[in-house]
Amino acid sequence: MDKHQHHVQLVKGITEQMKPVLEKSEQAIYLYLDDNHKVCNKKFADLLGYKSPKEWAKTEAPLSDVIEDDQQDLIDAYINASERGIASTLEVGLKQTKTGETIKARVTMAPVPYSGHVFVAHFVNRI
Repeated sequence: MDKHQHHVQLVKGITEQMKPVLEKSEQAIYLYLDDNHKVCNKKFADLLGYKSPKEWAKTEAPLSDVIEDDQQDLIDAYINASERGIASTLEVGLKQTKTGETIKARVTMAPVPYSGHVFVAHFVNRI
């Protein structure tokens, strides 16, 4: 199995493990391994104007959903979570794909280990 297929299997596995949280949480949530291997719940897809979680997961430039001024802060928080095991909360502006509206959101990022890899869980609240 190549690296991509392995990561696809990891996403399937963590999605199944986190299914109760993804489906029942009142928060918008996404789990992120890398740009090509991620999953979100319906609340997150709806928040940003995507037709479905699968449509969001297929985006090749996920940072395009974040206003430019906040992108580096989100990247730094992701690195802290994925490489240093440090959870954090920050405020960012997100872009709604249908309306172009900027959505102010509070994002809590936490490392989630799964099968020897670290995903970063993003819990998103509109403010």
